[in-house]
Amino acid sequence: PADAIPSQAVMIRSLVRKVARKPVMKMPVRTNMIGKKAPEVSAMACMPDNTFKEISISDYKGKPVVLYFYPADFTFVCSSEVPGFAALNEEFEKLGAQLIGCSTDTHFVHKAWKNATSEQGGLVDFDINHPLIGDFKGEVSDAFDVLMNDKFAPLPCRAVFVIDEDGTVMAEHRNADPLGRNTKEALRTVQALLEHKKTGRVVPADWTPGADTMDTTTESVDEYLKKLKAKK
Repeated sequence: PADAIPSQAVMIRSLVRKVARKPVMKMPVRTNMIGKKAPEVSAMACMPDNTFKEISISDYKGKPVVLYFYPADFTFVCSSEVPGFAALNEEFEKLGAQLIGCSTDTHFVHKAWKNATSEQGGLVDFDINHPLIGDFKGEVSDAFDVLMNDKFAPLPCRAVFVIDEDGTVMAEHRNADPLGRNTKEALRTVQALLEHKKTGRVVPADWTPGADTMDTTTESVDEYLKKLKAKK
């Protein structure tokens, strides 16, 4: 597979991933989750201070949540994405949003990965400042329907869900294993969501904070498009 486990990390994972995975009931196939409530499911997480705690999305009701999935610890693309999200966490916090990562490793593996050297494929040189869910039973991945199919390993895809303060899924994005994400797009999406919630206006393509938004009227579209054409 494109994001295979580096050989030097195999021993670490084999030592700490000892909890047997229990079969879970397959959820009905979904085409998307937009407009639906985020599933009520909980799992153990490795917290920023490396303690362990059982958490669920509902714990953060009242604030936006950015939940991202990735295939596995000690792998290639994932080793770029998790620090990438962590580097943006201060910006998420300024917006009142909670960042959460999730893979089907155990919470013990998350801790080992966070404390392993870069020579071992680890992230000790980075501040992983948000919870990482250890979804070793696959229940969270199943609930959000993110497990990959066919030629890819049956691991979570690179999915991102932006959930509003009431627990409703407002955005989702999915990449296959080999394709790393633009982590800044998750931040922009939260900014757009909050702008919409604040003003009631809709947010056009490539919007960034401070740029024009639109009312849901033909007149507003006309005004926006004329400004857009004038910029070219």
